[in-house]
Amino acid sequence: MASNTPDYDLDETIELTTAAQVRAISDPLRTTILGLLHERAATVTELAAAVKRPKSTVAHHVGVLAKAGLLRVVRTRRVRAIDERYYGRTARMFFVGVGRQTADGPLPPDFNDFEVAAKESAAAYELGQLRGFIRRARISEERAAEFWERVEQVIHEFDTLPRSGETVHGFAVGLYPIPDHPTLPPPPGTGEQG
Repeated sequence: MASNTPDYDLDETIELTTAAQVRAISDPLRTTILGLLHERAATVTELAAAVKRPKSTVAHHVGVLAKAGLLRVVRTRRVRAIDERYYGRTARMFFVGVGRQTADGPLPPDFNDFEVAAKESAAAYELGQLRGFIRRARISEERAAEFWERVEQVIHEFDTLPRSGETVHGFAVGLYPIPDHPTLPPPPGTGEQG
């Protein structure tokens, strides 16, 4: 199975370390644009047609992403005396460091991935097409970090699947502490403290 590497070079991951970068990805239209560019580089005209928004609106959002260092011009093409710019992502995956502090203070909050996924998946749920699980386990922070590394491998695999078919599928995962979730006491006679 061939990898779905976009038709341009990009880094695997980039950590977002500035408020401008986090604000740039915290807009639904901009995250949609970033998602479309997973497949291939595109012009503002192509992106505007895909998202059914005016070119001027899309050009503004592309500019915000480019200024934040999340998009770049990967090539140009001459069309009727005008150079058409093709934009691509600077990395396959962007992530916001948890609890990051910068010289300017804390980073603004990132958007809630699960809020986005809930909105996107509502129609699939209504049609009986939503596949989902939610599980909870009492584990150490070290085990949680190890597990998350394996999840990141699955995310990378999903990200690099060859694009085909007519339907876009979403994939949402998360690992989060639940401090007030009920837990069972240790079984009698084990000597463990709860």
